[in-house]
Amino acid sequence: METCIFCKIIDREIPTNKLEYEDDLCMAFHDISPRSKTHILIIPKKHIPTMKEMETEDESTFGRMMKTASELAKKHNLNDYRLLISTGKGAGQEVFHVHLHLMSAPS
Repeated sequence: METCIFCKIIDREIPTNKLEYEDDLCMAFHDISPRSKTHILIIPKKHIPTMKEMETEDESTFGRMMKTASELAKKHNLNDYRLLISTGKGAGQEVFHVHLHLMSAPS
């Protein structure tokens, strides 16, 4: 059993900042330290440390995460936005559970 902060959020051991979306594959919630006006994290419910560990069986999960990002961008009236997945410490990954950042464009 994984004990990362995102796994604890998935297991409801830690509350989230405003849950935006949840289904059987992923969930989305507001980043606790936002870097833009709108900053939502979309995470898979399966613990995958980095993109390097993504397997063929995870394709549907990552597709769902991208579709969720698109739908949340529409919900938040974001015409321009950034999607970011950092892979590895050198790239700035701080939590080793894959997560997709949906961020509004800089003002």
